[in-house]
Amino acid sequence: MLLFNSLMLALPVVFLIASVIISVKAFEKGKSRKKTVLMQLASFAAVFAICFVCPLVAGAATEDAASASAAASGMAYIGAAVATGLSCIGGGIAVGNAAPAAIGATSEDPKAFGKAIIFVALGEGIALYGMLISIMIISSVG
Repeated sequence: MLLFNSLMLALPVVFLIASVIISVKAFEKGKSRKKTVLMQLASFAAVFAICFVCPLVAGAATEDAASASAAASGMAYIGAAVATGLSCIGGGIAVGNAAPAAIGATSEDPKAFGKAIIFVALGEGIALYGMLISIMIISSVG
């Protein structure tokens, strides 16, 4: 059983490393950047599915209440991680688009700095809201 658990922990890491190596080799051979990025996203989705399904299957195999509680708390941690991760990605996209526009507006009119920086801060707020939701999820588990 220990060997199986070790294999299940190592499988996603090996899969991700292999997908990175394959994508780099494909890009070096002349494949388009779009295809390699899509291949990376597909491999990340596959690893996410493996990591999501394996704890559920292991929790369903045993019937005691302790394993069901552990599976529920594990799902809460996954939910907290997804909330933080997606909100940080969204915040990064928002700041990546708003900050250059704010810099451009400030270079044309220095008085516009106060108005421009508000839009950058709104993009950063998205990540903070995701972190707050994650803190609320984790505190409800414990």
